[in-house]
Amino acid sequence: MKNKLLQIKNLSKTYHSLHDSTLAVDDVTFDIYEKEFVAIVGPSGCGKSTILSILAGIEEKSSGEIKFNKSDVRLAYMLQKDSLFPWRTILDNCLIGLEVTHNLTEENKNYVLHLLDTYGLHDFIYKYPESLSGGMRQRVALIRTLAIKPDILLLDEATSALDYQSRLTISDDIYKIIKQEGKTAIMITHDINEAISMADRVIVLTKRPALIKKIYTIKLTNKSTPIQNRKCIEFNDYYDKIWRDLDVKF
Repeated sequence: MKNKLLQIKNLSKTYHSLHDSTLAVDDVTFDIYEKEFVAIVGPSGCGKSTILSILAGIEEKSSGEIKFNKSDVRLAYMLQKDSLFPWRTILDNCLIGLEVTHNLTEENKNYVLHLLDTYGLHDFIYKYPESLSGGMRQRVALIRTLAIKPDILLLDEATSALDYQSRLTISDDIYKIIKQEGKTAIMITHDINEAISMADRVIVLTKRPALIKKIYTIKLTNKSTPIQNRKCIEFNDYYDKIWRDLDVKF
């Protein structure tokens, strides 16, 4: 049994304006385990990104409890777009987080160089983002995120800005890198196929206010990379069940 890394209990978020209040997230409870990959799916505008923003500390929760079962847990947020600075080299882009946190040591720089070398970007470290494909840019964005050695990666529609073929390829890349580096990841996505092919568990949310409709533990025969996982005999069954959950009118 893996160690529990994060406990989220009765999480709620209400937005207030001058005229009214909007309940975005309502009584959401789930746990995250070390080295687990969890995907969160739900209708557009249901509150998926709100949950991620609360975990990242970008927004404050209205009520509920968020408990990390490890001291000094470090989180890193990977956005939809790569947001690479065009005037900085690939290496310098990957070092930004270390610079901002004043942790740009020789050891940490060598770790980043190791990641770039391991994941096929060694020949591009002194080139600029414009020379890379969209998929390669996302790989750089992931390595930039990993540079600070986070315990939990928060992935916000990390492949949505890419074309379909690039999404498949970068999904494989992201999955392999996260698994090989032994990281814990929480990903939000609109793509049911992506969620099933990458995640150990899929959390299905209702329309706003977000409630947990169901949590699926994904068990695939001969589980491998995301592209190969789409060929597993259980894949379509999971897809049909999750699609029906998302299509239910509440």
